[in-house]
Amino acid sequence: MASPLDEDVFDRLKHTEEQAKKAEELNARLHSQYEKAQARQAEVIGSNTTLPVTISSVRVLNAQNTRKGFLHGVFRPFLEANKKEYYTLSDALEDIGIAHHRLRKFDIFRDPISVYIDRPDPTDPSTTPTDIDVYFSVKERSRYTIKTGTEVGHADGSGYASANLRNLFGGAETLTANASVGIRTRSAYSAAFETPILSNPDFSWEVAGLASSTLKSWASHEEALKGGFTKLKWQTLSGAHKHEFGYSGLWRQITSLASNASPTVRADAGDSFKSALTHTWTHDLRDSRTLPSRGYLVKTVSELAGLGPLRGDVAFAKLEGETQAAIPIPIPGIKGDSGVSLTAGFRGGVLYPLALGGSGNNLPVHSRLSDRFQLGGPTDVRGFRLGGLGPRDGPDAVGGDVYAAAGASLLVPFPRAGPETPLRFQAFVNAGRLLALRKSKGGESSMDNAAVAESVKQTIRELADGLPSCSAGVGIVYAHPVARFELNFSLPLVARKGEDARKGISFGVGMEFL
Repeated sequence: MASPLDEDVFDRLKHTEEQAKKAEELNARLHSQYEKAQARQAEVIGSNTTLPVTISSVRVLNAQNTRKGFLHGVFRPFLEANKKEYYTLSDALEDIGIAHHRLRKFDIFRDPISVYIDRPDPTDPSTTPTDIDVYFSVKERSRYTIKTGTEVGHADGSGYASANLRNLFGGAETLTANASVGIRTRSAYSAAFETPILSNPDFSWEVAGLASSTLKSWASHEEALKGGFTKLKWQTLSGAHKHEFGYSGLWRQITSLASNASPTVRADAGDSFKSALTHTWTHDLRDSRTLPSRGYLVKTVSELAGLGPLRGDVAFAKLEGETQAAIPIPIPGIKGDSGVSLTAGFRGGVLYPLALGGSGNNLPVHSRLSDRFQLGGPTDVRGFRLGGLGPRDGPDAVGGDVYAAAGASLLVPFPRAGPETPLRFQAFVNAGRLLALRKSKGGESSMDNAAVAESVKQTIRELADGLPSCSAGVGIVYAHPVARFELNFSLPLVARKGEDARKGISFGVGMEFL
């Protein structure tokens, strides 16, 4: 026989179950009503897209830390478009979608950002029958983020700390500070402030300062940098085309030379100052930066240093280009994306010496160690050490003025892992050449403009003479959202005399790989 206590517990459980059942039924009814309301709203909008409307007001709810003037700048384009003679609901929906996209790109609000359209009170004498009110419901992101951690790369390891202040003055401004200490990058400190211009997330201005000290063991020295830069950044609405135009002023010091440092490194030791204009254009239609399976990338980086009023003590024009294409490979018997892809890339660059502005000397200045290209390592020509390709002076890689490199990789998903996972097996082949400009018979001091032009032409033609240094190998790729990690076994196939080839296992971390 059940006790009164057992009966009481049973009744309570039964009552709780009944309440839960009623709650489930209520939620089901509410969800059904919501879906019907959404369908009715879509039907009403779909059948009335050509009706004339007037946007009477736009309000952003819950944006306590964001300036009204800044938000007004976001909505100004379609509020002005709203003034044209015939403005339909379809036009309004398109403009509201663009404004919604812009709010998301500022990265100061959490997803999702909800949009509501309503009619104003018809009894209000200041309204018209065509008026509609637009509401954006947002939730602001945290105004600061602090991160600490460690990073491990090829021949390097570091600990870092970073702080990000978001929406600093209520206009989507950001202030970012970073500090790191490590093995190869002994120390690195930077602070950058960026703000949108005219409330446009696709047009911004950045100013930054930095200081770093990096051990460059492949060239028997340590390089210290101090300086700053400023940039204007703009991109198309889709983000496919991006431009950065800026100025940088950097004081560089080659110091802490090894006891066996070469004469070339010793000649460039000490201080130098680079004053330069830069432009970067990126056209990226890949589906992923770290693990692309389709699409292509085209990128150019131009730099002009020491010309005319720029001064400094180095003068050159520098151009680098990069392209990459990724093609998915269908596998018979597998529907949809197989995860197997082929990527191929090419990089090249030229450093053209110029006469130093304001020096009174029209003779071009020979390039310095800090400005020349380096080639070789786990992110470009695998199978060679960092700086392993190109001109050398004794134990040191002294860099070059012209280079070309190419690579191709076949990426295959892990068995049973599926194409959606970020892990891949890869088989790759890389090749490249790095050359220094030929000097005239009279030496560096007699290199006039005509001699430099001829030397650059001859050096570019020399890239095609003979086989390039190349390697092949297999490895494992892990594509993290922050960076790509590779563990490879590389086998050098062609190496020129003096170049530092490396057979065996290597580990690479980065965003851009050949």
